[in-house]
Amino acid sequence: MSDTFRAYQITKDEDGQKVALTTLTEHDLMDGDVTVKVEYSAINYKDGLAMTGSAPVVRRFPLTPGIDFAGTVTASENSTFAAGDKVLLNGFGVGEVHSGGFSEVARVDGNWLVPLPDGITARQAMAVGTAGYTAMLCILALENHGINPESGDVLVTGAAGGVGSVAIAILSKLGYRVVAVTGRSSERDYLTSLGASEIIDRQPFSEKARPLAKELWAGAIDVAGGNTLANVLSQITYGGAVAACGLADSMSLPTSVAPFILRGVALYGIDSVMAPMTKRQQAWQRIAEDLDFSKLETLSNEINLEEVPAAAEAILAGTIRGRTVVKII
Repeated sequence: MSDTFRAYQITKDEDGQKVALTTLTEHDLMDGDVTVKVEYSAINYKDGLAMTGSAPVVRRFPLTPGIDFAGTVTASENSTFAAGDKVLLNGFGVGEVHSGGFSEVARVDGNWLVPLPDGITARQAMAVGTAGYTAMLCILALENHGINPESGDVLVTGAAGGVGSVAIAILSKLGYRVVAVTGRSSERDYLTSLGASEIIDRQPFSEKARPLAKELWAGAIDVAGGNTLANVLSQITYGGAVAACGLADSMSLPTSVAPFILRGVALYGIDSVMAPMTKRQQAWQRIAEDLDFSKLETLSNEINLEEVPAAAEAILAGTIRGRTVVKII
């Protein structure tokens, strides 16, 4: 490993937050018992917030953003890992309070790392990334609730984004009839190619929700919150469930108790950041088994480290399709 490496650093002073691609040394690395040569990272919505300072995601300065990375262990004081091991990381405050993946080198707590599953490359792992891993956590929640392909249609909001794209690809392979919600009519062919059976416009979901509407969906995966989630809840069939994992629309939830006490609807909150290791490993194993990796190629594109700031702006603007992989080395 070189004595120096490139990394983005976010600093903050009285004039606000600043981001720069700079050169660091191993002395700049944060505490941890495993050092990783980072090969790939990815752009997630939270990374967009962190890079632009649009929300107070970063809570320690200076800090390297990037909530995902995959690469090769170069040094380890953790008994679980040895030099040469292939690993990935999602969350655990990395990119928020601990320096993350937009760097050629990372040092982290080995208890945060997941061994790269057999058959998945570092690039593929980041094409999945936190967004795809979160999608799998949502699917597991719906399955654990008892929803299966015979239960009825499953709705996916934010369908052309990272979570939505991976969710559609996995659900369709599992045999579900998937209905995709998007505000981008130009993405119809793309969503159909991933396995969506029907595409509907998001505009009606942006309007104020009725306490109860027509029962349409056995289950749903929602990335939006706000009126979107309220409308989704009002349309879930009796005994159905929604897995909520985002706030792209709003952090609020302007709804009533009606779906819960009159239809027995369940709302599952999906946290990918601090999920226990057993759940992470289950999710990644299911991804290895249930994701069509040829579809993963169609829903992902690759950029280099210099292109991260522009991609961060684009993901917040809602103009990025699917997943954006960052080639680090």
